[in-house]
Amino acid sequence: MNKQQAISTIDRDAAKFTAISDAIWGFAELSLKEYKSADCYEKALAEAGFKVTRGLHGIETAVVGEYGAGRPIIGILGEYDALSGLSQKSGVAEKQPEPGMETGHGCGHHLLGAGSFAAACAVKEYLEHTGKPGTVIFYGCPGEEGGAAKAFFAKELEFTKLDAALSWHPGSDNQVSTGSCMSCIQTEYSFHGTAAHAAGEPERGRSALDAVELMNIGVQFLREHMGRDASIHYAITDGGGPSPNVVQPFAKVLYMVREASVHKALRLQQRVDKIADAAAMMTETTVSRRFIDGTSNTVVNKGIEKLLYKNFKEVGVPSYDGEEWAFMENLMASYADQYAGCLPGTAGEAGDEVIKAEVAKLSNNGKKALNDFIMPEFSSSLIFPGSTDVGDVSWQTPTGQINVVTWPSLCPGHSWQAVAAGKSSVAHKGMLTAGKVLAAAAIDMIDNPDTLRSIREEFELRTREGFLSPIPDGAKPEIV
Repeated sequence: MNKQQAISTIDRDAAKFTAISDAIWGFAELSLKEYKSADCYEKALAEAGFKVTRGLHGIETAVVGEYGAGRPIIGILGEYDALSGLSQKSGVAEKQPEPGMETGHGCGHHLLGAGSFAAACAVKEYLEHTGKPGTVIFYGCPGEEGGAAKAFFAKELEFTKLDAALSWHPGSDNQVSTGSCMSCIQTEYSFHGTAAHAAGEPERGRSALDAVELMNIGVQFLREHMGRDASIHYAITDGGGPSPNVVQPFAKVLYMVREASVHKALRLQQRVDKIADAAAMMTETTVSRRFIDGTSNTVVNKGIEKLLYKNFKEVGVPSYDGEEWAFMENLMASYADQYAGCLPGTAGEAGDEVIKAEVAKLSNNGKKALNDFIMPEFSSSLIFPGSTDVGDVSWQTPTGQINVVTWPSLCPGHSWQAVAAGKSSVAHKGMLTAGKVLAAAAIDMIDNPDTLRSIREEFELRTREGFLSPIPDGAKPEIV
């Protein structure tokens, strides 16, 4: 069996992979609650001949499948959690909730997991038929949207045994991911005060809600004195009840602290903690903290980016029929006005006018409903504003990611439009394409030790300061 024959097994078993993806779209389980999704992968991995482990490092909905022996050891990362408040009917180009559902796969993780599973299956068949040394591990990683399982795995040094890791993400562009992202720490602050009649005996009350508001004001002043790459977000999750005539005895606020590196994020987090303590002191309340999750910034690896780009070009992108174009055009019409004049993808972020001009030509200045082309190759050290627990993996082994088209151009993530497209033939084609590209890159690393060696050398250079987990000792994944 050669590489092309191994990749073709994904088309052979396409119905199996799309069925898994569609089933998990229907489950739409929130972070760390993905029991049905985990059951689905546990069964599928066992049927495919993988050695299966459930509950890796104590996380119940984590599922791992391993096949092979010897090195290189290639990890392929999958996810399957959904989002709250994104119920939406499939295949409908207007906002229309799915009856009986409150959640939805607005980030395409149902596709992400199935595409990664397809890649792992293709690599397994290659190892099985060639008898070559090598191991493939499918990681079913829960809670990317909240819980950060991969970061907790990294805390236990899980990924240090890998020679490389590969992943992908559904989206509106075909491109190799490049650049870094933000480290992020999420903490819940609970303030406890004393209830009292707000009019009759206000002096007896100690308002937890006042403490939350004072904390928020303190953080607003902190914003002037943060690094340029820092950002802080918050949500009051419990205001102490609906009665204004009661001094609120309890209140909660959830904070996300982001910075360009873990070291900087931890320092900024300490400043936010001090503001919380000061707010409690001013209001004569008490405050307790609950660590939710923390993720690291991603480490760029140009060698693995080039390998992925080469294989992406070899695999190619799907073609679409008139019905597929029409559906995506209707979806795009629901948000196009917000993105008028915008170009798709991240290639324009390179600051290269030649790249921008090429993207503009290929996308008809961002007006194409489907980006049926691969973005120009470029490598960047820019820091993008989002966060992902893939960052923690990238500190322990060379890690590469791609994006593949599964919804219309410029479609906002975490949107009803993404959910509506999630079971479409466009989404299925993108998922299968992603599986092929990841499998092809993994096989290249198995077949070409020199390629993997240069990737590892770059990794060692970029991570010479060492991995620092943003997760405190003893912390466990928390459901928000």
